[in-house]
Amino acid sequence: MAEPLKNSFGPEVAEAIAASIIAVEPAFAATEFLAKALDGFDGLELSQRARQIAAALAATLSTDRTRAMRVLVESFEPLKDGIDLGAMDGFKYMPHGYFVAEYGLEDFDTAMEFQYELTKLFTAEFSIRAFYEHHLDATLAQAHAWTSDESEHVRRLVSEGCRPRLPWAGQLKAFVADPTQVLGLLEKLRNDESEYVRRSVANNLNDIAKDHPEVVVATARRWWADADTDGRRMIRHGLRTLIKAGNLDALDVMGFGPSSPVVLRSVGVTPTSLPIGGKVRVSAELHNPSDSAARALVDIIVHFMKADGKTAPKVFKGKELDLAPGETATVAKTISVAQQTTRTHYPGTHSIAMQVNGLVLPGPTFTLEPIPKSKIS
Repeated sequence: MAEPLKNSFGPEVAEAIAASIIAVEPAFAATEFLAKALDGFDGLELSQRARQIAAALAATLSTDRTRAMRVLVESFEPLKDGIDLGAMDGFKYMPHGYFVAEYGLEDFDTAMEFQYELTKLFTAEFSIRAFYEHHLDATLAQAHAWTSDESEHVRRLVSEGCRPRLPWAGQLKAFVADPTQVLGLLEKLRNDESEYVRRSVANNLNDIAKDHPEVVVATARRWWADADTDGRRMIRHGLRTLIKAGNLDALDVMGFGPSSPVVLRSVGVTPTSLPIGGKVRVSAELHNPSDSAARALVDIIVHFMKADGKTAPKVFKGKELDLAPGETATVAKTISVAQQTTRTHYPGTHSIAMQVNGLVLPGPTFTLEPIPKSKIS
């Protein structure tokens, strides 16, 4: 079993932070800071540890939050260059993000400078969300200015920090309701030279698609028209949730519309009966009967048996096909039916369907047999 992440974020993190502050502020009350930061530390989870260190910084640095933030920014370079905390690396700056989000709201300009430097070392995608909530217009203006920054980390902060549904963070409800201002930022970054930034743009687009699919489809269609290979890869990634759901408009953006002449000729599964723990192979034959080249996006849907005897679908990514006139192609995938932490398998009949350009077409079934009692320990 993997070592808990918090075990790599031990007391040495607080000690390293104290050392870095002393290097620029010799009068810093390091002993008091460490006592507060490490009180009950062993019983805390990762984020709780980082928050407690942030609170200890607030209690021991200057109560003038502008001065406190400037001291911390000055401490960044010694901490980055002179102290190695091993595998966690940038996570030693996690408390700084909590600090600026909690204690930096009253001095917007200094807090933006703080996060500008922080994101180059760790990330400020979580802390900047507090500023979108409390200083929306000013934060948007700063984000627009950062879209042309020379650092890809800063540009990524623009696209990642305004994600309406950023994982492990609270939603930005204003942007969930109306993504117009977010799309204005993404427009400036969609052709960024950095894949790191473009992938963040795609993730943001995918967030928006969960609440405003029609807006994302319209945006993607406009972007697709003049996108290069990298741009189209980004758009495809941004449409992934809609594509997986078989959204016909999203599929049409990429040429996988229902008007495609590609037809499903046959679907097979082997074996048709097997014990839990084995593997099945699904194969499908597709054909383009037309006189023109045609595209097809093929996914495989397995309706897995649940404990209550009902079934639930799981979509497996298949393949993108470009078929010449009269061409036939095969798509195949091997699927494990072994017990997993994310999915428990149950005996019974499982049905297969093929999703071709968003249209769901029925396929064969296979039967999972109970695990023999002799193999149950």
